[in-house]
Parts: sequence; C-alpha cells; structure tokens
Amino acid sequence: MERAKKFLGLSQDESEAVSRLDVPERQAGEGKSFYDAFALAGNRVVRVEPGLIVCSFKVPPRLTDRTGKLANGAIANLVDVVGISVDFVEGLPMNVSVDMSISYLSTAKLDDELEIISKRLGQRGGCTGTLVLVRNKATGEIIAEGRLSLFRPQASSKL
Repeated sequence: MERAKKFLGLSQDESEAVSRLDVPERQAGEGKSFYDAFALAGNRVVRVEPGLIVCSFKVPPRLTDRTGKLANGAIANLVDVVGISVDFVEGLPMNVSVDMSISYLSTAKLDDELEIISKRLGQRGGCTGTLVLVRNKATGEIIAEGRLSLFRPQASSKL
C-alpha cells in the first residue's frame, strides 16, 4: 500500500506546478473555460460531413504522463468530446455520454500529430452510437478506439 501511495503521490515540483495554476472564476456561457484552454487547446477540426468529423491534435506536454506519453485520461477526454461533437445540432440540448468503451491499443508521445475520426453509427429516439478512432497521423498506427452511447432528451409534446 505504501508503494502505491508513493507512486500516486505528487513530487515537490509537480505540487508546485499545480499550485501556480491560475483558474479564474467564470460564469456559464462567458468566454472560454479553463477546461477548454487546458484539455482541448490544439484540437483542430479538419473535415465535417453529416455523421463524420475528422480532427487533428498535436500532443502537448500538459496532457502527458510521467513517462512522456499521452495520458489515458486525455485520450478518454478526446474520445468523449469528438464523439459527442459528431451529433451536435445547433439549438438542441447537448448530448451526454451514458456509456463509453475505449480500447487502448498503442501510445502517443509528446508532439505526435494525431488524427481523431468520429463517425455516427446510428440513432434511435434520443440515443446515438458513435465510433471514435485516434490514430498517429505519421505512422497510421491506431492509438485508441472508442465507442460511445449518447443521449439527448427529446422535446415532450405533453406540455
């Protein structure tokens, strides 16, 4: 147990880096959030078609683990955000992920250029299924494959 605590603990440098983060207060809908600037900065949309989105993402230092590889949590975040985006409709409530399955097949390193492809698999009522592939753009190697089940509340005609 002590070994696990030591592994999961922050080093002095990491602790100081976290304490220097400036996270300003913000009201909903008011400009970019800390989340947008931290986790999504650098994610660039390359192509959009009905039911398909292709993005490009260069692995930044802030999303790497202690070994210099893209953290699994960052991959999960990219899969979720790009997977939801493929079914975005202006004026409708946002989808929410109700189930996500990710297969981590390889790793990505700092400054690797990734291609993220999201495709809608199908829709029934308020539920949508999407597939997301995260691939190394230079080598074509698949880093991760994710499947999401999304839900969007339907407008009720009973009101």
